[in-house]
Amino acid sequence: MINFNEPPYIGKETKYIEEAVRSKKISGDGYYTKKCSSWLEKYTGTEKALLTTSCTHATEMAAILADIQSGDEVIMPSYTFVSTANAFILRGARVKFVDIRPDTMNIDENLIEGAISEHTKAIVPVHYAGVACEMDTICNLAKKYGLYVIEDAAQAVKSTYKGKPLGSIGDYGCYSFHETKNYSMGEGGALLVKHKKIAERAEIIREKGTDRSKFFRGQIDKYTWVDIGSSYLPSELNAAYLWAQLEVSDDICSNRMKSWNYYYQGLKELEERKFIELPVIPVDCTHNAHMFYIKTRDIEERKELIHYLRQRKINSVFHYIPLHTSPAGKKFGEFVGEDRYTTKESERLLRLPMYYGLEIDNIDYIIKTIEKFYLL
Repeated sequence: MINFNEPPYIGKETKYIEEAVRSKKISGDGYYTKKCSSWLEKYTGTEKALLTTSCTHATEMAAILADIQSGDEVIMPSYTFVSTANAFILRGARVKFVDIRPDTMNIDENLIEGAISEHTKAIVPVHYAGVACEMDTICNLAKKYGLYVIEDAAQAVKSTYKGKPLGSIGDYGCYSFHETKNYSMGEGGALLVKHKKIAERAEIIREKGTDRSKFFRGQIDKYTWVDIGSSYLPSELNAAYLWAQLEVSDDICSNRMKSWNYYYQGLKELEERKFIELPVIPVDCTHNAHMFYIKTRDIEERKELIHYLRQRKINSVFHYIPLHTSPAGKKFGEFVGEDRYTTKESERLLRLPMYYGLEIDNIDYIIKTIEKFYLL
């Protein structure tokens, strides 16, 4: 079976984890946590990068920092993971879902303004497949109406929009380092904080609402409870695993891009013959080859293709069920305007195996198998 995903593994992870254990500092904010945070700050140019236990928790922290409260409204696409919505619902907000663009599967920036009301507090663009949303339009709208922009950049580490790293453009950016992502620590994430005056509070929230980080830096002689917060700090062992990959991030990105391009060139003829559709990368965007997907004619054809591939030892999957169609989505949110593309396009999308170290021979076999499905 060709797996859909295999967690990235470079070879130094075990060595770094052992070093962390020997250091007798494994609870977090040790040597490797600082190395990862510094790398993120240098790469993104953001004021502060804080490793978290997940992208979910990074988004929850962003919701607290944006002072999301009961009665507020937050705008996002329905085509996203549940964590994008949960982080704000937990603060008492109501979610306003808007339709996506069929080309990138990202929120349609031209529909956001129609969902803004006097209760709107934030816009949450989700950079699907590591391809940027139209951030100029989104940020201009936020400025016009005095809203926060919280980037769900879970899939977008090392992707850019007009040369700017995704996650660093809005007020807050949220990364994922889950085992399915380009760079992994098993379970983990990071919060990017753009404004210096907010960075200290972000540290406090991450440390259960205490000023413990200042204590460890020698800035105070004891620490205490000063704000709301939770346990969002990951283990040093997780950070050690991640650091092995961030050290060679360009190599990982290059390897994934090679696989992505091989898929694209190999399947282009099927697209030209109108059997499938391939991903679209807008001119102003550079992506990170997070995933490779195709679009089939409809949901029935997708089911047939998934079954066909599985019979031939290829594990392919569909992705999100639109949140506004779910029981919780109906309870905690509402779809604004017409669902012209969200459901229809989500039912066509099929993700193919994509991970660091995926062999070209396997990609070639996948391409040939898809061709047989359509041409024989």
